[in-house]
Amino acid sequence: MRGKRILMICGDFGEDYETMVPFQALLAVGHTVHAVCPDKKAGDSIATAIHDFEGDQTYSEKRGHNFTLNASFADIKPESYDALVIPGGRAPEYLRLNDTVISMVRHFFDADKPVAAICHGAQLLAAAKVLKDRTCSAYPACRPEVELAGGSYADIPVDQAITDRNLVTAPAWPAHPVWLSQFFAVLGTEISHGASSVKSAA
Repeated sequence: MRGKRILMICGDFGEDYETMVPFQALLAVGHTVHAVCPDKKAGDSIATAIHDFEGDQTYSEKRGHNFTLNASFADIKPESYDALVIPGGRAPEYLRLNDTVISMVRHFFDADKPVAAICHGAQLLAAAKVLKDRTCSAYPACRPEVELAGGSYADIPVDQAITDRNLVTAPAWPAHPVWLSQFFAVLGTEISHGASSVKSAA
């Protein structure tokens, strides 16, 4: 069984955990993940932001790490990938202005390939007009965008996720265990503890 080829569309000040954790977790179970950003190439880095929930009316934001991209955006052919990951944070706000990014996102829905988006990643889904008649979770402040795009907003706890056909979404990084588990299921990735093995559907 071969691992999947997964595209991750990143940007400056994407959420630190929501970039780092899925990238590393998907690699750890045998998938290939190409992290890209418009106008950047393999070896370039993006700045991440750390979002915390500290009792204020919205999240706080602090400077995160430098995350090194491992593929060049200009070389990407979406049809050569099996799945898509969209981290949250502030990056989706400006990534949705890029026509090539929008075209890439639409490809995965047109081809019915697995897509995982978290937090503000829903902004990119809404801009790509792929949420009509779909149930989608997101950071609560993105609810109007989900609904204006014709989707049904899933009002779930911050540590939960939801799957609607090929789309797996969650409100924010506290949902990582559930969000990634559901994404593994959609990908066909099976983890067997007794045999200490991981299998990825071909």
